[in-house]
Amino acid sequence: MQRGGVAASTQEAYLVLRAQCGDREAFEQLITAVQPSLRRYIARLAGTESADDLVQDVFIIVYRKVAWLVEPRLFRPWVFRIASRAAFSYLKKKRRRLEDPMDDAVFDRTAAPPVQPSEQDLERLLDSDALSAASRAVLLLHFEEQMTLVEVAAVLEIPVGTVKSRLASGLATLRRELQKGRPLNVRSV
Repeated sequence: MQRGGVAASTQEAYLVLRAQCGDREAFEQLITAVQPSLRRYIARLAGTESADDLVQDVFIIVYRKVAWLVEPRLFRPWVFRIASRAAFSYLKKKRRRLEDPMDDAVFDRTAAPPVQPSEQDLERLLDSDALSAASRAVLLLHFEEQMTLVEVAAVLEIPVGTVKSRLASGLATLRRELQKGRPLNVRSV
């Protein structure tokens, strides 16, 4: 799932500059380009039932704040940072209602292995309820959006070590589920 490389990044930066000058067509092109991967990320992180509303909220924030984006080449990571904040905020509110706190301490004690899961196994895991939102965000950004661990840390505003531990935790969950030999429980849509 490649993002298109330097040419796409340069084109995106040019569109950001135009959008910052009030060019609505450029802004719409930016949104159209990022929308599919952003929606997929949010849906897998916060659930498909809330994805469309969260994407809309993210685009409203992007529209209001794009003029203040200092480095146009960082548009995509900036949008994913906004999306991560919106999704985690939604999950935090939802969790408060359910009174089921997520324990991040487990994630901080694990080292990240250098292995990459098969695409099919990763898809099954990301669509299951076996992962925490914290690990799901790291796995989505790293494997689906092909961001480096440093980029993932920047998007989620957490230390690289935490990214590594959440990645390790997610991959450990995948291994456990595969060793059980039973299908993963798919989250409700």
